[in-house]
Amino acid sequence: MTFSPRLRPAGSTVRIVRSTATLGFGLALAVATAVVSVGAQSQPRKIYTSLVDKKGAPVTDVTPADLVVREDGVAREILSVTPATDPMRIALLVDNSQAATSSIQFLREALNPFATRLTSAGHSIALITLGDRPTLQVDATTDIARLKNRGINRLFAQPGSGMYLLEALIETSKGFVKNETPRPVIVAVVTEGKEFSNASSDNVIKAIHDSGAQFYALVLTEGERASEQDDEVRQRNVVLDRGTSENGGTREIVITHLALKERFDILASELLGQVAVTYASPQRLVPAEKITIAATRDGLTARGVPVRVAAKPVPER
Repeated sequence: MTFSPRLRPAGSTVRIVRSTATLGFGLALAVATAVVSVGAQSQPRKIYTSLVDKKGAPVTDVTPADLVVREDGVAREILSVTPATDPMRIALLVDNSQAATSSIQFLREALNPFATRLTSAGHSIALITLGDRPTLQVDATTDIARLKNRGINRLFAQPGSGMYLLEALIETSKGFVKNETPRPVIVAVVTEGKEFSNASSDNVIKAIHDSGAQFYALVLTEGERASEQDDEVRQRNVVLDRGTSENGGTREIVITHLALKERFDILASELLGQVAVTYASPQRLVPAEKITIAATRDGLTARGVPVRVAAKPVPER
């Protein structure tokens, strides 16, 4: 626990211990060492973490010594690394704007096995489309038949429509906060078509951060491409870049429709292979502003976000 000289925690004591070391030629130097004893307690905190190798495959033989967790730059003791068993609630944001016309069939073929793997492991998925306006097609469910029949297999592009990714991210994040979702994940698959959202990148990234969601994005570059001079497109690009890297996810560029299925399969393996990293966080009056996790072992990448909200069951539909 840290504190300023003006605000010392009750019950804490500060002792100054002076020691003298004798060096060569009889030269003695006095060295003062401050020893601080603080009666502070620590509480366990959890970070859902992806641990992958250079090829993006999950790594399972990881110990606390292979990772470092920092709160505002200060390393904390890692107590355990265990498989993540709490169910995920995944918001699947799919671009069905006009720019996705040539992508729809490939999206169906990639999303069906992705959804099957996740739901069969007990994780729920909600499907939100982005064309014309953010639309909840299927609420969070583990029923793969319902998800396919009412959502994935009914995906069609909306002629003349643009994308509303940023608005969908804000609304999805607010929904996670409102429901106190314990393990939220956002997966967006989008084209480079026109963006119509009227939202700043900073506000979108903050909304995702406040929800505690991990944010992954797959960006299809095959097909229509909007001008990067458009402010809405610039804002979207910032969110796809910073929003993913700052919220425990990745931004993957998919240059051909044929690669979609493989990319979703890799993502499913990463999510299913996540671990729960528990570390000791000192009790403090002001919560840490920045909590990070990183790998110390060569060839290992760690990414995740801390659990920010209390776990509260949300009924599935």
